[in-house]
Amino acid sequence: MEEASNQNINDLPEELLLRILTFLPTLDSIQTSLISQKWRPLWSRVPSLNLPFELFPSYEPPLDTRQFFAEFIDRVLILRSNSPIHTFRLSFIYHDHYGSHVDSWVRSAITHLHARELHLDFFIHKDFHDEETLNHKYDFPFSVLRNGYVENLCVTRCDLTLPAKMSTMRFCSIGSMYLDQVYLTDQIMSDLILGCPNLEALELQNCWGHHHLKICSTRLQKLVLGFFYDSELQETLVIDCPNLFSISFDCCAFDKFVLKNASSLVEFHVDIVHLIDGSYCYWSKVVRLLGQAPNVKHLNVQNWWFKFLTSKDRFPKNFMLHNLNLLELRTGFTQYDLVGMAALLKLCPNLETMILQYLFKIGEDDRLSEELLNKPVDLSMPSLKQVKMKAYTATEDELNFLKILIGQGVALQKIVLARTQVGEEGQIGERSLPLVVLYREGSQGWKCSWALHCATPHSIDSEL
Repeated sequence: MEEASNQNINDLPEELLLRILTFLPTLDSIQTSLISQKWRPLWSRVPSLNLPFELFPSYEPPLDTRQFFAEFIDRVLILRSNSPIHTFRLSFIYHDHYGSHVDSWVRSAITHLHARELHLDFFIHKDFHDEETLNHKYDFPFSVLRNGYVENLCVTRCDLTLPAKMSTMRFCSIGSMYLDQVYLTDQIMSDLILGCPNLEALELQNCWGHHHLKICSTRLQKLVLGFFYDSELQETLVIDCPNLFSISFDCCAFDKFVLKNASSLVEFHVDIVHLIDGSYCYWSKVVRLLGQAPNVKHLNVQNWWFKFLTSKDRFPKNFMLHNLNLLELRTGFTQYDLVGMAALLKLCPNLETMILQYLFKIGEDDRLSEELLNKPVDLSMPSLKQVKMKAYTATEDELNFLKILIGQGVALQKIVLARTQVGEEGQIGERSLPLVVLYREGSQGWKCSWALHCATPHSIDSEL
């Protein structure tokens, strides 16, 4: 026992120390070389290089910071051993003056260090930019990837310089790609997919330059599209990926969406922020794609269902989500929300788990008829076993929904309330409170998890 108490971090195996250093920026891991003789060479054998400009010591004027940072990276790559690394991560405020520096860093990471993951971020945050920096963008030399082993490519705010015969070349190592703030024409997208035959995961954020975007791949399994805003042109999106199992639309505003060969699709996510003009129109266009995806098991969507299912362009009468067993629904709990929720649940006879997240609304709900306002809500949930309510604040609407759940959930076994603190002006805070778990205990009815009972609002107890 006494021998164990005398041990310290220096006694840990080198493999474990290297593992610890992978979580630090490279500048910090270099500074650990001052600890002792054992630590001196370790930084150069860490299987990753993490070079964040935003954490580098700042100098005045700011231009000196970029110069010192560039010199620091040059020196790191000279002094470091050529043993392969897993991850090369760089963030930098690019200027054409540093073009040759960045080229040499990228080539070194790919061809000498054989990085498996390459992360290049030339944006960081808007606060790092002014009118001058916004006029400078790095041209990523895509062809250099042929000489490496990069499996995961992530680039932010740069242009892609593709080889002339990109569609006939084979960048076979690339399995995952993330592009953010990248000029992406229809032809570039087509060439990327043809040139990366093993691409299985693709995420596109804030891209522009496209008009009729086609994503057609027999290998792609996961697709994420975010912040595509419709221009004055009638932009279209066509997705034809027979092995796609997961798709996500986040603030996508194409004029036309087309989904083909989607029988493998089991995860479907859509989030169109209410602040966008005509946002419901785009939301409904995306949701209609569910009609081409009969095997979806996990649906993540916001609650505009009453408006959608009472519109002229709703699903066919025989449409059902028979395979859906997990629903994540962003919703409120007003009568309007509950009517929409009821309409959605009728399409999901085999739903087992429902997760409810608070939905921020910028405007008022559409008006309901007097009949619907006064009619009791009937939630069809014959298979529903578990419900989790996130950001629960014990409002009157939420308590009313709890009563409906408990009264109508014939198969319901557990309700989890993830409570959130409410601010002085009624706003939902970021601080989470202990979970409250309500569970059915046979013929004895519903009970509250005793371990957390002390943190349970009295209003919940009275409703039970």
